[in-house]
Amino acid sequence: MVVITGIIGVAVALYSFADISKSTEALGFHALFHLLLAGVTGAFLTADLFNLYVWFEVMLISSFGLLVIGGSKQEIDGAVKYVMLNLVSTVMFLTGVGLLYGMTGTLNMADLHFAVQEVENKGLLSVVAIMFMVAFGVKAAVFPLFFWLPASYHTPSFAVSAVFAGLLTKVGVYALIRAFTLIFTHDPELIETVLLWVAVLTMVTGVLGAAAQSDFRRILSFHIISQIGYMVLGLALMTPLGLIGAVFYLLHHIIVKANLFLISGVANRIAGSTELARIGGLYTHAPLLAVLFLIPAFSLAGFPPLSGFWAKFIVIRASLELELWIVAGAALFVGLLTVFSMTKIWAEAFWTPHPDNIAPKLSRLSRHDWRAMMWPIIALAVMTVIIGLFPGVFYPFVETAADQLLNPTDYLDAVLGPDAVAASQSAAGQAVIVEGN
Repeated sequence: MVVITGIIGVAVALYSFADISKSTEALGFHALFHLLLAGVTGAFLTADLFNLYVWFEVMLISSFGLLVIGGSKQEIDGAVKYVMLNLVSTVMFLTGVGLLYGMTGTLNMADLHFAVQEVENKGLLSVVAIMFMVAFGVKAAVFPLFFWLPASYHTPSFAVSAVFAGLLTKVGVYALIRAFTLIFTHDPELIETVLLWVAVLTMVTGVLGAAAQSDFRRILSFHIISQIGYMVLGLALMTPLGLIGAVFYLLHHIIVKANLFLISGVANRIAGSTELARIGGLYTHAPLLAVLFLIPAFSLAGFPPLSGFWAKFIVIRASLELELWIVAGAALFVGLLTVFSMTKIWAEAFWTPHPDNIAPKLSRLSRHDWRAMMWPIIALAVMTVIIGLFPGVFYPFVETAADQLLNPTDYLDAVLGPDAVAASQSAAGQAVIVEGN
């Protein structure tokens, strides 16, 4: 996760040289951007729940600064909606942290793996687990907590939208995966049932919202929500194949979604708008951009042999192995509607002639802007193709990650040491025996 964060950070930083104005740079764009990357990597690396809260706050502060740095009414309006719901998430998270510390006396994730097994009040522990689910669910933009995302992600600069789309919601998904495979494992039936319903509703509502939109970035914003549903579905299945699908989907989606937002910025620069009714003719005017759009768009929809096909295939196959026919059908239905949305963008923005009577004429990028904006897009598109053509190269890493999520012995040994793990396992086993008696 840290490696993929660095890749997206480099791509967006290069893109920002053409996308961010000198006046915005002077207001601290690059400092805020790097602070955001620090928050994301800190959240991925921390092994303590309170430190995770701190890194979430670093992300919230820096992302709010990036949202309002342009100073327009639209940006400030989107930032207010973004911050208000995320503050609710922060309060919920911090409350859950306090309650969990009161019950266990620790916030170290490895310690908590054993400490929660000794908690006598399992009902209260389940309530705390749901609080964490809500807090992380807001960050991940799952149903019904996603309204802040489509209200804010289309408002800032395209470089900011790209890094937000690629990374921020994935931190929430990552936190859900870590918390509910390592810590809250005491009531799997409740947790998995809730997550399963959340996943399906997130997929369906997100893709329906995308189908109803007519703006390039708004469509992509709603598709973030629908694709998050697939990742949560892999977690909800709580099988080795399901978690493999969730992790694979995380990596694939970070690259593809960031790239689509970068492409929307180039389309805006050429055509003067992101409203589909006001742009067109990009296939004729910028054929390379059209090809580069098709790669992540088809990958998002799950076309073989691109990375999205393998991600969707694994998650749907994991659903079928558990005989969850309706869930698998919903996932396929969402994939079909994703094709519809991507086709709508292609038809109106790239294939249909440009409506000169209501929009500015198409312009060309300068040599400097072409290098800054197109090379990151090309690099990310190539990565999507490579992952799709050679999934066997990446699959062992994802399989190892999923195995360690379900069987965290190696992680516990690394953090606590083998002797401490053995002692904790013995104490937890005695606590279970006492509780059974």
